[in-house]
Amino acid sequence: MSVKVTRLDNGLTVASDAMAEAQSVSLGVWIGVGTRHEAAEQNGVAHLLEHMTFKGTPGRSAQAIAEEIEAVGGHLNAYTGREITAYHAKVLAEDLPLGLELIADILQRSLFDPAELERERQVVLQEIGQAEDTPDDIVFDHFQETAYPDQGVGRPVLGRPEIVARLGREEVIAFQRAGYGAERMVLAAAGAVEHECLVALAERHFAELPRACRAVADRPAYRGGDFREARDLEQVHLLLGFEGLGFRDPDYHACAVFSSAFGGGMSSRLFQELRERRGLVYSVFSFSAAQVDSGLFGVYAGTGEREAAELLPLVCEEWQRVAADGLSEAELARAKAQLRASVAMGRERSENRAEHLASQILVHGRPMPPAEILAKVEAVDQAAVRRVAGRLLGSAPTLAALGPLAGVEDYERLRARLGARAAASASA
Repeated sequence: MSVKVTRLDNGLTVASDAMAEAQSVSLGVWIGVGTRHEAAEQNGVAHLLEHMTFKGTPGRSAQAIAEEIEAVGGHLNAYTGREITAYHAKVLAEDLPLGLELIADILQRSLFDPAELERERQVVLQEIGQAEDTPDDIVFDHFQETAYPDQGVGRPVLGRPEIVARLGREEVIAFQRAGYGAERMVLAAAGAVEHECLVALAERHFAELPRACRAVADRPAYRGGDFREARDLEQVHLLLGFEGLGFRDPDYHACAVFSSAFGGGMSSRLFQELRERRGLVYSVFSFSAAQVDSGLFGVYAGTGEREAAELLPLVCEEWQRVAADGLSEAELARAKAQLRASVAMGRERSENRAEHLASQILVHGRPMPPAEILAKVEAVDQAAVRRVAGRLLGSAPTLAALGPLAGVEDYERLRARLGARAAASASA
């Protein structure tokens, strides 16, 4: 295995995955802090902080940061999630020191200039507005919040506009000081990288990081429920789901196999039944949104107002059928093949390997070799698929819908339908 890991004295984990033929390197710092670590009155501060780190340090203006990375043909970016924030770059091998030094500079020495904060606040508010204007995007936020009401893990990553509009400089700085501690950070690189060189650069450039991370988050408490918003749209955007499985759950890989077979591609149960045979949808897929200690599993569909009435009962019926009878052997084999290919293809890209390496260390405390992941996938059998499908149906449903809603089934009727089918399955 090409992966090497070193933990520095200040608590920073440095990990590398060398790729023999690569001429470039993907690198970044992944931090185990995100939206779920925010207080309710600060929703959006993690995302605003991520934006502000690029807005200048004592030695570089915001423009200089962009020009310096692009002058060598590289790129530098970041993202905020519910429990991870990442700052990542890709450069040619000889420019690894520059890429790493830029990330170190913005993470440790950002100025948070008040004028820049006001400008970037407007940028984030525009981003929130854009999301609100994209129904097949914003419906996922409503789904998350309905599943986890009044909890950090249920709040929107971009933040609420009324909160973002008033977040102050000191609140942004305080969130960084509390959360950006070396003990919850992973510096990962993949591609044309030598581990010893990476460690030496990290020791030199990340010396100013505080060790401790004081950010905390409560364990999520899934509740489920019903969210509907009537909009004048051509389609109804529907999400139906249940409490899912976290990354550390023993059934995590069985859930991945189930999702692939149920709604993961053009050969999946849902695509074939709802689109190919009945023409009820243009887009339909299932997904598993896992976190360290919790998760959501759901089905998204875009459908017409008239078709919505037929769609939800069919999704429920197919789901319960898998819980009762499992998959066909051909479906199980296809789902495993898709996951095997996903692992193999993902390893062809250095950015994927760096991100997977960092995420595995943050979640599991160690890298997971591809052979171990594939072995867990191969071990999934029909009993495991039935068990997972049944486990998911065991919680209260979460329904989120945007658009013309006349055809969307009443929530209590939907819940009764699922309960009746679950009881019939249990007695069979």
